[in-house]
Amino acid sequence: MSDFHGLDAYSPVEIARRIESVGEAKARMAALPLALLGVLAGVFIGLGAMLFVLVKSDASLGFAASSVLGGLVFSVGLFMVVVAGAELFTGNNLIVMAWADGRVSTAQVLRNWGIVGLANGVGAAGLALLVFASGHAGLNGGAVAHKVVQIAVAKQELPFVSAVLRGVLCNVLVCMAVWMAMAGRSVSDKAVAVVLPVMAFVAAGFEHSIASMYLMPLAMLLQHDGLAGEAAITWGGMLGHLGPVILGNVLGGAVGVAGVYHVIYKRPSNP
Repeated sequence: MSDFHGLDAYSPVEIARRIESVGEAKARMAALPLALLGVLAGVFIGLGAMLFVLVKSDASLGFAASSVLGGLVFSVGLFMVVVAGAELFTGNNLIVMAWADGRVSTAQVLRNWGIVGLANGVGAAGLALLVFASGHAGLNGGAVAHKVVQIAVAKQELPFVSAVLRGVLCNVLVCMAVWMAMAGRSVSDKAVAVVLPVMAFVAAGFEHSIASMYLMPLAMLLQHDGLAGEAAITWGGMLGHLGPVILGNVLGGAVGVAGVYHVIYKRPSNP
């Protein structure tokens, strides 16, 4: 029986224990490796966003087809984070489980989020610079560049409440993807766990703060170079978008997933 058990997914209770242990290790990680892993995660998510735009720039695809296919290719970003190893701000909202159980302090949680969030931004913006310099946005007769700017403008114009709520819904799905990936015992298990929730949040148009840290700087570079029409994206507009989206991401991941599962599985009455 033990041979067959090794092929099974971890149970939800076991996932909760694993998430808590991993969260404690993340919160105590030294700053340099934490920052470097954060840069990698920003690059990985940026690569997923790059593929998403490539799909969305194809006018021959219908709205639903491009949205679902775009979500499918975007999932490569979180898949790389989970399998290759990287520190992603949105996924690290699950550290709240270890905090709620008293295994890490508030300062340690905020330190992790601060270092990782900044490093994610460096990685995502750095990739945007490389993609811009490579001429990638000129693909499909410049349609890729125009789509990047169109997406960025829509983000900048999103009302505050909508941005918060889309951030909440996004990170519920992202953290559920990470949660379910922790149930897997193989790379293929993790792939299945990651792809569907990520595809869902992208296709639905929800907001991921780190993806925006790639798309909006790239849009500004394209506009500055005159490759995608008149300038429309500003630093103020980008920060005005990221604020409510980050708030929503934290609420969705830390409260909507980590908080709920802590109440279910990790309270003293549920040892």
